[in-house]
Amino acid sequence: MEERKVLIDLGKRIKEVRTGKGLTQSALAEHCKCEKAAMSRIESGHINLTILTLQKISTALNTPMCELL
Repeated sequence: MEERKVLIDLGKRIKEVRTGKGLTQSALAEHCKCEKAAMSRIESGHINLTILTLQKISTALNTPMCELL
């Protein structure tokens, strides 16, 4: 249960930063070279993303990874 909460919280934070920068899920997915559906699953906490994927998201959002965690 705790693991799921971590993923949900991370997804919410990614979404918060993304929307704060005026990006759509599609735009962020394109920057990260992934499917929009995958980005949707990340933001909803349904994917245990890799550190490399988190780094791509961080770079695309121009936000340090520590601020997403």
